Amino acid sequence: MLTTNYVPGTPNWLDLGAPDIDSAVAFYSAVFGWSFQSAGPQAGGYGMFQLDGKTVGAVGPLTEEGASSAWTAYFQTSDADATAKAVEQAGGAVRVPPMDVFTAGRLAAFTDPTGADFAVWQPGDSKGLETVMEPNTLCWTELYTTDAAAARDFYRSVFSWSYQDMPMGGDLVYSVVSAPGGGKGDDTGHGGIMQLQKEHLAAGSTSEWHPYFGVTDCDATFAAATGHGATVLIPPSDAPGVGRLAMLTDPAGAPFALITGDPTMV
Repeated sequence: MLTTNYVPGTPNWLDLGAPDIDSAVAFYSAVFGWSFQSAGPQAGGYGMFQLDGKTVGAVGPLTEEGASSAWTAYFQTSDADATAKAVEQAGGAVRVPPMDVFTAGRLAAFTDPTGADFAVWQPGDSKGLETVMEPNTLCWTELYTTDAAAARDFYRSVFSWSYQDMPMGGDLVYSVVSAPGGGKGDDTGHGGIMQLQKEHLAAGSTSEWHPYFGVTDCDATFAAATGHGATVLIPPSDAPGVGRLAMLTDPAGAPFALITGDPTMV
């Protein structure tokens, strides 16, 4: 499960690239009760999503030409420069070279060999998200990919991830991701990897990471999201042994998911 006791390879930050910061803040405030705190005039519009005074994510303007709105998952690293080299050696691409963010930490952003964007955060003054696994906060990260085998090999090489494959019927397999030292006993999973199916590929789906936010009532939060302009990808449905989940895109097109239950029980 996710915790704020971050170790290398576990999710430690999450931010949203948005074409309109005010509209994004209005949407997520209405759905999750988040507030927004600017990082200051020097931050170019970037700021923190907060819940009960604790940072649960961030939002900033789109900075790359042609970029579309999306959530970016960041994974803990003790050395962003070394991770950048590992990404390149494993066949990934460096989108944003390692750079210092004032004294908060050091970041770098990448694209994996299947086309999914992700990033790393090397903590400085800012250790990462201040709360996870609570209602209306991050509780899982998930990769939909055009090539699950290639993705697993890549992230194993970069982060030393291990996988527990869970059959889901037919040829569908869900790989639960764990990082070394990322939990206790059997409760080490912090995310999942799933192969995009032929019908999704035919429809133009591409590889992407998306967050799951834990909620106390999936249907009620789903209704709030769609009522404020979200588009339905997967309506609320029961996942046996896991809980109730749904997937949407926000009004600007960024995908995210909701879950009432325990994603580690996939």
